[in-house]
Order: sequence, then structure tokens, then C-alpha cells
Amino acid sequence: MGASSAPMGSEDSSHGPHQVVTIGGGFGGLSAVLCLKNAPMGVTLIDRRNFHLFQPLLYQVATGGLSPANIAAPLRAILKNQRNTRILLAEVTDIDVARRRVILGGAEVRYDSLVVATGARHHYFGNDQWEVVAPGLKTVEDATEIRRRILLAFERAEREPDPEERRAWLTFVIVGGGPTGVELAGALGELAHHTLRGNFRAFEPAAARTILVEGTERVLPTYPPQLSTRAAAALVRLGVTPRTGAMVTEVQPDSVTIKIGGRSDRIATHTVLWAAGVKASPLGRILSKATGAALDRAGRVIVGPDLSLPGHPEIFVIGDLAHFSHQTGEPLPGVAPVANQQGRYVATLLKRRLQGGGLSPFRYRDRGNLATIGRAAAVADFGRIRFSGYLAWLAWLFVHLMKLVQFENRLLVFVQWLWNYLTRNRSARLITSSPPPP
Repeated sequence: MGASSAPMGSEDSSHGPHQVVTIGGGFGGLSAVLCLKNAPMGVTLIDRRNFHLFQPLLYQVATGGLSPANIAAPLRAILKNQRNTRILLAEVTDIDVARRRVILGGAEVRYDSLVVATGARHHYFGNDQWEVVAPGLKTVEDATEIRRRILLAFERAEREPDPEERRAWLTFVIVGGGPTGVELAGALGELAHHTLRGNFRAFEPAAARTILVEGTERVLPTYPPQLSTRAAAALVRLGVTPRTGAMVTEVQPDSVTIKIGGRSDRIATHTVLWAAGVKASPLGRILSKATGAALDRAGRVIVGPDLSLPGHPEIFVIGDLAHFSHQTGEPLPGVAPVANQQGRYVATLLKRRLQGGGLSPFRYRDRGNLATIGRAAAVADFGRIRFSGYLAWLAWLFVHLMKLVQFENRLLVFVQWLWNYLTRNRSARLITSSPPPP
């Protein structure tokens, strides 16, 4: 019998219903839990946060377009009618594979099947000291900190009498030209050229520079070349300067140094934002040590065809923490649709196993990719169908609106988007922590 149809384990009969523990309430973990509704199992969801966060819209929180509550939903509200599920607000510190226990500080939670979906964090490629100067965008706290830095830069520019120093405050450098970097750069361009117009007296906000640094030869390198070209053109229209084929060699509080070919270029700036890569959650190393599972260079756990760990059919790893390359030979991208599909697959497999059956290996169905570059501009790649502009932007709006978990969030975001579109205003432009001394 293959891993996909492995028996549930001896603990079922002596401990009541089969116990499924899911670590992480992101896209993958929450999808798995929702799919187990009404299953004859006990389900436990463990997360350090009490909410599910819609990460694809974090960049709009970071640029004042949305508030954090618009894109977050309390896990207990989402799952309140799912009677076989309990939620624990806790941080996992270890996993006892032999005893099938998840360790939460001084407490333990027993499992028969374990789903690990703890995602990833920013990757600075051996330069972790840069994180203090160049924050990434993965959490609500990241987004509000980036928002604080962006708005504070404009405020500092208003008070700065030295033209060169003011230019540094009005220079924003974004490292990484993937979807997150492109969307963040486009929103920053809109903020400077439209939203803040007329808000300051000592300078014109449209004088702000946004520089997007990408190590490959084009922005959106995973998209078809023609869409990358259109995305770059849309960015330029918003005042963004793409610097492709450029590698960051140094990040300081007052500058970024990039290398293009054999030439180094120092950019004076006080605001650097990081969107250049991710590394897996530390729980990957804990799992590797406990099970012997291999990790890739980014710390992701290499999983089997059914997303379980070799030799441990009861343990599954999904989402950004998983390295799944059985389909194409290359690992799947760290995007929400991959995590959603993997979560649903694992939940379906667990239900089949309970009935004595199994499933064929997991296969990701790529339904296309979308990236927005500001107002009425986006690119869409649906395989044979590729387009850009206003129609792609409408598609992006619709898809993201429908993917929000709760109707309340959809309504709030729709109203806010409509208001932003009609007025070009971003009402969440709040500096919510005390600014540092001048």
C-alpha cells in the first residue's frame, strides 16, 4: 500500500475520533480545516495569531489604501459553526514525532495526523542585518511599519531645508521586482503622484522617486516577456524607475548600493523596502530534525507526491513551507492558490483514508496569474490567454475580492476600493507609532 492510502494509525481506536492538528491559519491551513467540516474527526487549529490574513492585499495596507481589519478575519468567527474544530492561540516550540505530540511551551496536543502550514518569512540571502533598515511585507505589523516609514519620509521632507537631503527622503527603493515589489511600487507611485498632490507646502510630492531593483533582466520574471514589458511601461507612467539586472550589495540607513555589470551605484535614500525573496518558517528545521526530512536551500521541507513526509504518512507539509517538485521538476511557486489547493487535497486524502481508501498524487492546477500596477493597470496570464490594461485590472479586482474569506471583508474592501477609485484618496494614511526623534 502506497503512502497515499496508508492506514490511519493505532491510536484511533483507543483515543476516540481521529485527531487532526493543523499548525498555521494561513491559506493552506485554513483551507484544510474548512474542508474537514462535518468529517468524523477532531480538528485542532493552532496559530500564533487569532486571525486569518489575506496577504496579497498587504501592500495596500502599507500604502494607506486599506486598513488591517479590511483584510483580516478572526479565526473563531470563520470557524464558529464548525463544531468538530477547536482553535488554540499558541506558538509551537517542538514536535514529538515518536509520541505524536505537538509541544506548545508547557502544554502538549496529541495528533493522529499533522498538517504543518506555517509559511515563510523574508530572505536576505545571508545579510540578515539589512532587515532593520529594509523591512519586508508578510504580516500586519510589517505593513503598518512600512506605512509609517513611507508617510514619515514625506513628513521629514516637508521640514528638510537641504535640497539633497530632501531628495534622499523622497527616494524610495524597493528591492525585488516580483508581484509584491511591482504592486508595492505602483501603489507608491500613485500615492506620490495623485493621493498626496497638494498636501505639502515645501515640495511637490510628485517629485518623489520610486526605484524598483530587480536582479534579473526584467520585472515580473515569472510572467511572459511581453507582459513584463507592459508592466514596466505602466510603472514608468507612475514615476517608478525599474533598475533591472541589478544586485544589491549594501544597505545602510542612508543609502543603498547596487551593482549593475561591473559598475556600482550608490542611491541616497532613507526608505528601503524588501520584496526579494522568502525563506521557510523555522518549523521546517524542527520537522527535519525530528523526522530526517530533507530541506532545500530556502529551508522548505521536501515532501512526497501526496505532500507527506517520507516515512511519516501521518505528517503533511503544505504551502510556502513545502518543496513539491514532483509535477514539473521545479518547486511550486509560493502563492495562495498553491496553498489552497494543497490544503483541500490533504483534507480530502484524510477523509478518504478514514474510509480505507486513498488519492492519486497531488497535482496543482494553475488557473493563471494576475498582478496590478496601480489604477486601471494590471497584467493577466491565463496560459494561452494573456492581456493587460483595464480589463486585466477588473479581473484582478474581482478575483481578489472573491478570495477574501468573509463577506464582511469583501463589502468593506469593495466600498474602500470604490471610494479610492472615485477620489484617488487613501484614507488609511496613518502614522500609528511614535516617530523617532529628529
